[in-house]
Amino acid sequence: MRLDDEQESSYVEDRRNSRGGGFGGFAGSVGNIGRLFMLWPIIKPLLRTKFGWAIIAIGALFYFGNPLSFFSGSAGSSSATASDKDAVFIKKVFKTTEDVWSRLLPKYGIRYKNPRLVLFRGQTVSGCGYASAQTGPFYCPADQKIYLDLSFYDELKHRFHAGGDFAEAYVLAHEVGHHVQNLLGTLNKVHAAQERAVRMGDKTQANHLQIPVELQADCYAGVWAHYMRKKLDKGDIEEALNAAAQIGDDAIQKEAQGYVVPDSFTHGTSKQRMTWFLKGYKYGDLEHCKVFK
Repeated sequence: MRLDDEQESSYVEDRRNSRGGGFGGFAGSVGNIGRLFMLWPIIKPLLRTKFGWAIIAIGALFYFGNPLSFFSGSAGSSSATASDKDAVFIKKVFKTTEDVWSRLLPKYGIRYKNPRLVLFRGQTVSGCGYASAQTGPFYCPADQKIYLDLSFYDELKHRFHAGGDFAEAYVLAHEVGHHVQNLLGTLNKVHAAQERAVRMGDKTQANHLQIPVELQADCYAGVWAHYMRKKLDKGDIEEALNAAAQIGDDAIQKEAQGYVVPDSFTHGTSKQRMTWFLKGYKYGDLEHCKVFK
């Protein structure tokens, strides 16, 4: 993907160097203090001996930071440089989504309001609760922000065998697709239907209601890719399709446990995800992304 001449988005919050492992400023600090008060009965007797003070010092290093960082040397610097390069690329991709949707949505009578992208490392706080690297990238409609730990792309490459710059771009474009759904009112309608299903004790139905939400976000990612065709390299679309295939519910379940449980699907099968991305890419409009029946 050729983005050398693209600008970086100004709607990015970079929390990767936040103190306390990225818990999110004041809220995280209060939580740390509270946990220290809970540990006070254990800490108090340790203060009476030099050995106890040594234990406290070692514990503090592990609690407030990574002690291995003191010995990481050039390897740590190299890792940070790679992370910064990834961040620049993602900020440029994010800017292209702003440009595409700002031009396209007014044709449907909707003004595009830019979401914010939050880059974090480890953990942070979102309007939808705590975010962690383990949960993967997600969009929070409560604060209209996309949360992304760049280490997810390492997992995408090594665990899911879906590397490549356009695979990374597709993941971000999918989350932006959720923001478009939020602006169109789709997320509110689905959430209300899911709540009704849960109240009736039908969790399977609540799960299945999420599937068209995810497939439509894939289609919207394809719409964005349609308008990025001049920026694409040979093989980019194949990278996105491979990523879509590798993170289909059936593929993930089969890799994790050797069999699939369709009633637990929430994102759609590999084939469905690829199909809807391609449909958006082919037509480049919202009319061909009507997943909901």
